[in-house]
Amino acid sequence: MLRDWLAALPADVLSLPSVLPGWTVAHLAAHLVLTADSITALQPAQHGERALTVAQYVSTYAAGAGSIDAKTRSQAEAGAPVGALDERFAMAAANVERLGPGNPVVVARRGPIRLGDFLVTRAVEIAVHADDLARSVPGVEAPTVPRDTERVAVRSLLDVLAETVPGRTVEVRVPPYAAVQCVEGPRHTRGTPPNVVETDPTTWLRLAAGRTRWRDEIAAGHVRASGERADLSAHLPVF
Repeated sequence: MLRDWLAALPADVLSLPSVLPGWTVAHLAAHLVLTADSITALQPAQHGERALTVAQYVSTYAAGAGSIDAKTRSQAEAGAPVGALDERFAMAAANVERLGPGNPVVVARRGPIRLGDFLVTRAVEIAVHADDLARSVPGVEAPTVPRDTERVAVRSLLDVLAETVPGRTVEVRVPPYAAVQCVEGPRHTRGTPPNVVETDPTTWLRLAAGRTRWRDEIAAGHVRASGERADLSAHLPVF
């Protein structure tokens, strides 16, 4: 698991630069602590408050990048980010239970959102940053991410793409997890669609999160795109 993988890293590895510009491996670990804290900070929303969708919620990340960076650096400077993971995620789980069943609307740091949808955004954070960590420490076997976490992250980011670029012209497939249709234009009703994009889960997460570029993944053969309109470069990353 990711927590055990982090705990097993030699102390000097934490100070190494990560694949995210300006962040070390310790910053990535600290950011995972903040992921737990963001769940603990959730509060019930007022009755009738309209919830953001996952796509609307993640669209706010860019505007909050400075705040995210500052909080991450502060947590890293506080020390022992790996040791804090167990306690902080236990607190997060307790708050989810406190908020109760029924998928209520909660107040998160970037606006009101359904509890279930907010937890989806946390699954995305964990899946994407686990890959960031794996690429940052290439000499160590990559951390294991639960299959359900990867599945939720992949499917939710495909849904974000479909919501932000609605249409039926292109089918995007990420086996074995999901496929969506998107992009305005001529739609198909039967058989294989004329525009198809297919890739693997890791590549999709990297593209959706802006970790890699469309043209590079096409050139590497990690993305297979067929059809005149099967170019998603204008629509990536999705957050």
